[in-house]
Amino acid sequence: MKFFACLALPILLAGCLTSPVSKSGGLGAVTVSNTNVNVIVAAAQSAFASAGYSIGPANYPDSISFDKPAGAFGKIMWGSYDTPLTMRATLVMDPIPGTNDFRLSVRVSRVTDAGDAGFEDSTKMLGVWGGEFNPILRNIQAAAAGAGPGSPASL
Repeated sequence: MKFFACLALPILLAGCLTSPVSKSGGLGAVTVSNTNVNVIVAAAQSAFASAGYSIGPANYPDSISFDKPAGAFGKIMWGSYDTPLTMRATLVMDPIPGTNDFRLSVRVSRVTDAGDAGFEDSTKMLGVWGGEFNPILRNIQAAAAGAGPGSPASL
């Protein structure tokens, strides 16, 4: 019986790895229809700023990050004496092949010494932390949907 269970597990996992981009992204991911990266970035800057985040590092056109100083809970859980702790939300923009649609998801990291060249240290958080950004992603989705393909300009 254990043999069959061990044989079935890889088959089930292989099915999970073949899901289309339109269904990917994890907890809280959204699809933005008929849009382009520039409109998504502009909407994201507005949505994250209203939640108290400032712009962080970008890997245009794949992702853009937003930083916010850690609150009391973050400082207690992951902070260190006299070391600033920042929570970084990275908005990942995956184009859906054959369409003008994008799948948006958020990856969360905790960062010590953010922006300090040579000393910045980032640790990825579990994927469930991205779920707390669902309201922000919905705002981005509402603001960026229907903008059309646009032109491939840079930030």
